[in-house]
Amino acid sequence: MSDPTTDATPPAPSDNLPAAPGTSPDPVQIGERHGMFGAGDTGDTSGYGGLVRPILFPGAAVRPYGGWFDEVSDALERALGVRGPGLRGAVERVVVDRGELTFFVRREDLLVVAEALRDDPALRFEMCMSVSGVHYPAQEGRELHAVYSIVSVTHGSRRVRLEVTCPDDDAHIPSIVSVWPGANWHERETWDLFGIEFDGHPSLTRILMPDDWPGHPQRKDYPLGGVPIQYKGGTVPPPNQRRSYS
Repeated sequence: MSDPTTDATPPAPSDNLPAAPGTSPDPVQIGERHGMFGAGDTGDTSGYGGLVRPILFPGAAVRPYGGWFDEVSDALERALGVRGPGLRGAVERVVVDRGELTFFVRREDLLVVAEALRDDPALRFEMCMSVSGVHYPAQEGRELHAVYSIVSVTHGSRRVRLEVTCPDDDAHIPSIVSVWPGANWHERETWDLFGIEFDGHPSLTRILMPDDWPGHPQRKDYPLGGVPIQYKGGTVPPPNQRRSYS
């Protein structure tokens, strides 16, 4: 007999695809991509020079979402109702796409939502597996996105995504290290490569690039090529002279 707490069956291969037409809201276009590699002023003979492709986001899902997605959404709504902001106040929209459940959370409510997801008995998302960044220069006021993958071991390895946005000119999102300590180095990597400053992080320093490296290399406005080589003649200091990362 199956255990009801282990109902987080991985999606079938066919679930890891965009929803079929008519089964979910239409996607939202946030911009366009021109050419194969974004170049528009070269003598492109490949046939890709005139290629124009829309940049699409999945539309907000409509209830019922299906399976345990509804259970998680209901439990989060109850937990946030007790804690103050409520689901509609803290979550901008819910997306179900490619077999994944994503809550778009307002950055000012991120910690409240994270604590509810970790502490509520019906949720118990004990682990944050990753924090990553995305840069959408054309999405005015929401150029930078931080994406969190969280897992509930208690409820059969259910996996949910949280997504938080901030503008280029105010690239600040609260750190979740106080809720999930394992996010410490993930947030450092996201800051290093995308420039998102996680307020309250215990040691927000570079983790991949040298300390004095200019800019954040995975942003789409970062120059492609032409960056001087920085490592020629570089040395590694003795262990007792290296900076502490505690």
